[in-house]
Amino acid sequence: MSQRIRGIAAFWSGAVAGAGLRGAAGVVVALAATAVLGTAGVNAWWLLPAGRCAALGWSLRRATAGKTCPPAVRLSRCPAP
Repeated sequence: MSQRIRGIAAFWSGAVAGAGLRGAAGVVVALAATAVLGTAGVNAWWLLPAGRCAALGWSLRRATAGKTCPPAVRLSRCPAP
């Protein structure tokens, strides 16, 4: 049984923290907000997926900051810096 619990914990830690600590913090905030709104009687099922998408966008924006392609290679692969 403990092996199963460890496996589940490893999956969720990889799924939540896989995008970095900022992404994990965004998910935790969205989860807490969903719980608070849910206990207040608000139908907030949509908040967690929206929060995860926002955290992913934030993570991608930080990862690609300053990496732009010249206009000539816009449709093809951007060369490595």
